Amino acid sequence: MTPKKFLLVLAVLALVAVGVRFAWHHDAPASEGKPAARAVPVQVAAARQGSLDLSLNLVGRAEAWSSVALRAQVSGQLESLAFQPGSRVKKGQLLARLDTRLLQARLDQARGAVARDRAQLDKAEADSQRYADMLAKGYVSKADFDTYQANLAVAQATLQGDRAAQELAQANLDYARIVAPFDGVTGAPLVWPGAQVSAQDTDIVVLNQVQPIRVAFSLPEASLGAVRAALARGPVTVRATVPGDPRSLAGTLQFVDNAVDHTTGTIVLKARFDNPDLRLTPGQFVQVILPTTRIESAVSVPVIALQSSSRGSFVFVVGADNTVAQRYVTPGPVAAGQQVIAKGLNAGERVVTEGQMLLVDGTKVHVAS
Repeated sequence: MTPKKFLLVLAVLALVAVGVRFAWHHDAPASEGKPAARAVPVQVAAARQGSLDLSLNLVGRAEAWSSVALRAQVSGQLESLAFQPGSRVKKGQLLARLDTRLLQARLDQARGAVARDRAQLDKAEADSQRYADMLAKGYVSKADFDTYQANLAVAQATLQGDRAAQELAQANLDYARIVAPFDGVTGAPLVWPGAQVSAQDTDIVVLNQVQPIRVAFSLPEASLGAVRAALARGPVTVRATVPGDPRSLAGTLQFVDNAVDHTTGTIVLKARFDNPDLRLTPGQFVQVILPTTRIESAVSVPVIALQSSSRGSFVFVVGADNTVAQRYVTPGPVAAGQQVIAKGLNAGERVVTEGQMLLVDGTKVHVAS
């Protein structure tokens, strides 16, 4: 080996030695001063204990509290409509009017007959009084006096009959105004001005009462006993949700049918809703939540706290030192977003509700607000 090659080999060995020494000095302090693992941020909830109502999710349909097809009580020509189709109306509000000229003429005729009868009755009363005085003095016979008494009775009866005819004519004139029998919402007109309306036969408009409103739904007969037990404890609150609207409406169960439909094995129930903002419309499908069974002293956690593995269901319990423990539990039913824990958890213990994917048994956690 030439001196030149020998020097080159020495230089390479020196560089390798310096590199190894540098690497060793660089790794040693890092391993000695390595920081502890950071705590995993999680969100927690405390297990709570108390009464919990189990519920059924059912499909219901809204029904009008009252639905009336308005008809005139007298025949005549429809003169005008006094409402906007689909509008809200108040009780007693004018909805339609018939032509009143013929009805007014009949009323005037009846009033004339009453005035005539009144005058004839006054004359009959005067004649009866005069002949009574003459009878007392012996100037007329008893038979003549009886005749005038009969004339007086006939005049009284005629007046009474014509007064009834006048009241009937007045009522028919009043019936020419069709008014709303309750607060509600009108539908589309079924006849238009100019049409001939027949008494008690021609539908003018359908009026629906929607404040309050009913929601009808079918319940499996197996759950009927639980519902009756809930009714025995007091009013049962029913919640309804309109598709596309997360806000729920609260109502009260008011009707349980008296027979189970043997073809479907269900029974019809109805709940009353005040419907103040008209979110429920007759015929509309809604999601119904009906409480059935009440569990007393149930320990429950949010549903999202429960995890599953090949060994079963478990939750991460946060200890006083903010270290999590994986604890296997026996889950029960679910109600109102709460998971009942039948066994394995005590009330007041904190369980992780968010951040479970980064946890194992013994992981340090940081509870985020």
